[in-house]
Parts: sequence; C-alpha cells; structure tokens
Amino acid sequence: MSIYKDSEILYDLPSPYISHSSGLLHLPRFIAKIKKHLKGELPASYQRNYKRGFDRYLCLHLGVEPNAVEKIVADSHDDAEIDRRLLELFPDDLNLPKWNRQLCQIGMSEAGREKLAEIRMDMGISDRTDLLSFADMIDFDEGRIP
Repeated sequence: MSIYKDSEILYDLPSPYISHSSGLLHLPRFIAKIKKHLKGELPASYQRNYKRGFDRYLCLHLGVEPNAVEKIVADSHDDAEIDRRLLELFPDDLNLPKWNRQLCQIGMSEAGREKLAEIRMDMGISDRTDLLSFADMIDFDEGRIP
C-alpha cells in the first residue's frame, strides 16, 4: 500500500536523497516531476504535493518561486540548459549543509514522528522503525527501500 491510498506510484523518479550537480538534494526529483507534469504524466497522487512539500521547501530555502523553476524547465532545450539557467536563478550561496540536513530530517520532530507513525500504521508497516523521515517514506513507497 502506498503513502496515499489508491494511488499510482512512480518508480522512475529520483530519490529525494539524490543530489543535483550543484549539490542540492531533491532538485533532480523536482525537475523530473516538472518534466512529467509538463507532459501530463504526473499522477494525481503526485499532483497533491507538486510545488508543495519538499518542492516548496527547496524553493523557500533558495528564495525562488516554484513557478520560476517550472518555467525554466519548460523553456529549456536540454538538461544542460536547465542546469545553467537554474544556477543563474539560484543565489550564489546555496547553503548546502543547511538544506541537505533539513531535507534529511523532515519528519523527525515530535509532530513529524507522530505523522510518520500514522502513515506507517495506514500502510500496514507499523513495525518499520527504520523509516525515520518523509524522504525515507518516499524511498520505501517507490521501492528503493525494501
């Protein structure tokens, strides 16, 4: 069972733990979701958090709007152009340690642990004490963590 009941799971998206050439975790996943969205291939279960959740948190960290990132992906001819234009949009100091640590720890607050326990219960995996963050849950849901 998925994190979201009755939802389609995309097994071809990058893990949130995969870094971009800039060093930013989650950015390759966000770019991949944008590409799927632009082709009309992003399922409703992923549309719920599209440009929200981790996507939005990343953009807030960088001080950019998610729509600006989407526009760059839409208007670029290839991945090299996407990367070049994104690096022009992003601040000079990406503050990688802060963002990468934050992404890995989302879900580790008291409220986050309660929500993760609820999700694990709903998924019938309440015994999985190794799934400590929302990024872990995404990787489990998409088959990267057995």
